[in-house]
Amino acid sequence: MKTVRQILDKKGHDVYSVTPDDSVFTALQLMADKNIGAVVVVDNKQVVGILSERDYARKVVLHGKTSKDTPVRDIMTGKVLYVKPDNTSDECMALMADKRIRHLPVLENENLTGIISISDIVQAIIEEDKYIIEQLENYITGGR
Repeated sequence: MKTVRQILDKKGHDVYSVTPDDSVFTALQLMADKNIGAVVVVDNKQVVGILSERDYARKVVLHGKTSKDTPVRDIMTGKVLYVKPDNTSDECMALMADKRIRHLPVLENENLTGIISISDIVQAIIEEDKYIIEQLENYITGGR
């Protein structure tokens, strides 16, 4: 079973962030430029929230607000669930499914070291399953 550390080592440790005072428009532009679905909200090097496309759709568009006039702090999710590098892909999938979230920041010693998405987890699980199937096929056929 893959760990978050192994997933990040493969995909990269890049984390894109905004501050609570940035406009929602600025956050959306960053997400569009980087082709990502969420950004971590950081204030004084501390994770204080996460902002996803879902937050935007539900808290700006549906409430008649404008993205240029709304600060991130007004719509971000303030209670951030996170994982540590030693968590497994199965643990992450269970947390994401239970809480119905798609992104998990990765913290190590209170430092933000990455972010994983549900697609990262699904890809890791598929790779693990493929490896197991190959091993079983080799066992059954005697390595022929």
